[in-house]
Amino acid sequence: MNAGMMNGTIAKLALQALLGRRRFYLLLAFPTLLVGLVALVTALVDGDAAFSVLPNLGYPLVLPLVAILAASSVLGPEVDDGSIVYLLSKPVNRYGVAFSKWLVALAATLVTGALPIFVAGLVTGHTTRSTALLVAAAVAGTAYSALFVAISAVTRHAVIASLMFVLIWEGLLGNLFTGVAWLSIGQWGLRVGHEVSDYLPDVVDLPYAVVASLLVTVVAVWFAGDRLRSFSLRGED
Repeated sequence: MNAGMMNGTIAKLALQALLGRRRFYLLLAFPTLLVGLVALVTALVDGDAAFSVLPNLGYPLVLPLVAILAASSVLGPEVDDGSIVYLLSKPVNRYGVAFSKWLVALAATLVTGALPIFVAGLVTGHTTRSTALLVAAAVAGTAYSALFVAISAVTRHAVIASLMFVLIWEGLLGNLFTGVAWLSIGQWGLRVGHEVSDYLPDVVDLPYAVVASLLVTVVAVWFAGDRLRSFSLRGED
């Protein structure tokens, strides 16, 4: 996958689909509520207590939620209503379609997920920690958005499947079994962010976290493209 596969028309259509749906308001609501909550706790208690909201709520929940909403909005509706078949009847590179839609989902995830976490952190007065979380959120958001685009290309129940992944695998099992951290996108991001501030955990090795994040991103986007290619060959969803 490379920038040369970017299709401006597909990206524009994906952006219009994202901005024109009710899910867009949720994309704005989650980060707005997060920043507001952190600001309120900062005013009522202190910056340290407020900042703890971010690694315990903002990063592990708000970030993947906006990634799910963004990814499902740029591809999911076309799979649901069957219009993806019409799109793929055009002479466009299927992998380019997946790549372009992922870029839009990624941009939305970074703007409405990673950036608000950083802004909320600045409200608490912890600049270095906030920068570390921004780096972690950018890494995790990149892999999350790619994975959820791939899931959207596979099932009409992409939102439910993606939520199960986040809540059960990354959340429940991740807290119960330390070994799951090695297969956790969230932990990979935190490990990279640890290089900026040791406030964040370093459960996994840095080279592994970087390679695993890149691998999941590339494979997920490729898989989404391959799935779209199958759509065009079979003419079904």
